[in-house]
Amino acid sequence: MGAYTFTNESTVPVAPSRLFKALVIDFNHIVCKLMPDVESIENIEGDGGAGTIKKVTFVEGGPMKYLRHKIHVIDEENLVTKYSLIEGDALANKADSVDYDVKFEASADGGCVGTTVTVYNTIGDYVVTEEEHNLHKARFDAIVTAVVTYLLTNPSAYA
Repeated sequence: MGAYTFTNESTVPVAPSRLFKALVIDFNHIVCKLMPDVESIENIEGDGGAGTIKKVTFVEGGPMKYLRHKIHVIDEENLVTKYSLIEGDALANKADSVDYDVKFEASADGGCVGTTVTVYNTIGDYVVTEEEHNLHKARFDAIVTAVVTYLLTNPSAYA
């Protein structure tokens, strides 16, 4: 079993508190609203806070059927969330889990710098490559882009 860590940083033109509210606090609603390949997101255990297990179900015919995430931390004051991918097609019998540590901070121009540390907890001697990580990161980036676009076109949302 190995652990492979990748750190990514991105800057977006939206205040960190708005992005956190949309992407973390209202994740179930906004992702279903903005991502056409997501059929549903439900809390199958817990109330949305730490300890919650979320199930993301994708529309039929896509490359993935479902994912389950476990929420470890939602810190609204410091704009930090920690969660793990614990089950689903994305693990592909290559990893037991994938841990995410995400922090939102203000940028000098009033936008947000988001830093994500991703740790793949692999099975056996499987090695996660940068290319493979970038494929998974692209999915997360697509969600962030959709949410940022929504927030820019709806300036009072999540204010």
